[in-house]
Amino acid sequence: MTPEQVKLVQQSFSKVAPISEQAAVIFYDRLFDVAPGVRAMFPADMTEQRKKLMATLAAVVNGLSNLESILPAASALAVRHVSYGARPEHYPVVGGALLWTLEKGLGAAWTPELASAWTAAYNTLSGYMIAEAYGKAQAAE
Repeated sequence: MTPEQVKLVQQSFSKVAPISEQAAVIFYDRLFDVAPGVRAMFPADMTEQRKKLMATLAAVVNGLSNLESILPAASALAVRHVSYGARPEHYPVVGGALLWTLEKGLGAAWTPELASAWTAAYNTLSGYMIAEAYGKAQAAE
């Protein structure tokens, strides 16, 4: 990611943070709509899960300017996800739901440049997490 992409992601997330509860609902609704099979990996009451999602996103977005600072937590999260049943092929689906949510939440502020920056951020982190959880060969696929 370029420094400009990091800045774009951080600035745009500051607009999402005030509506984080609504954004999390939209995200999970979208995820379960496009991948209904993953619903079983989550609790019936999604309240805490939605809070965890937004807290994790905030930590990652804030840490993008010093990526090494967030890698240990990303690695631990990736390993935990395996125990919940997550597989490498789930990562692109989650990324798609995230980008869709951001596009809906940011409206006219969602530009091709911003979409590219968020895609770069997600691909960087998801590739790292897949490699940590499943090995480097899986991340390359």
